[in-house]
Amino acid sequence: LNRIEKCLLLLQSFAICVLLSEEHILFLNLRQIIKMFTSLAFATAPISTTIVSATRRSQVSQPKAKKAKPENKRPMTTSTSGFSGRTKELTWQCVEGCGACCKLAKDFAFATPDEIFDDPDDVELYRSMIGDDGWCINYNKATRKCSIYADRPYFCRVEPEVFKSLYGIEEKKFNKEAVSCCIDTIKTIHGPDSKELDNFNRAIRSSPSSS
Repeated sequence: LNRIEKCLLLLQSFAICVLLSEEHILFLNLRQIIKMFTSLAFATAPISTTIVSATRRSQVSQPKAKKAKPENKRPMTTSTSGFSGRTKELTWQCVEGCGACCKLAKDFAFATPDEIFDDPDDVELYRSMIGDDGWCINYNKATRKCSIYADRPYFCRVEPEVFKSLYGIEEKKFNKEAVSCCIDTIKTIHGPDSKELDNFNRAIRSSPSSS
């Protein structure tokens, strides 16, 4: 018989001894049970210790998985570089058939005449040019041209001096600010997917630029 079966038989005989109240047999069986359990404990202890130690060794021996390094994302840029490696600045220029700047009554995202001009006469002149539909009264919608282009007010001219006077923009930043202003205006008036915006983008990229 194996040890477990012997143990069960001893427990069974122990129960019988209790019922018969035979003290000397009870004492003998208790001694045998204690001896059996002691031997079982010593016999099984190395097995559990071996399992635990083996588990610990496997945990130590397993190499830690390396964390994947995040990919370096290249920054997006709208500038272009020539063969010299120097960044080329886009040069502003007006595109025929656009007329976005002739929509004088713009939404809240744009500055009001009172915010732009210091001279009340300029504010009054600007407001007098706004038609019922929000477009300049001098703008011909059929031809998309200004009827007083040669004699238009100074604030209708996209020039470095005007930007410095009205917005405090230095001449070296004129092209950048003028291009940005036109893109925002064209998107608002004609839409971000409009042919007018495509024409403007092609024009500023194909024009001679300073580096």
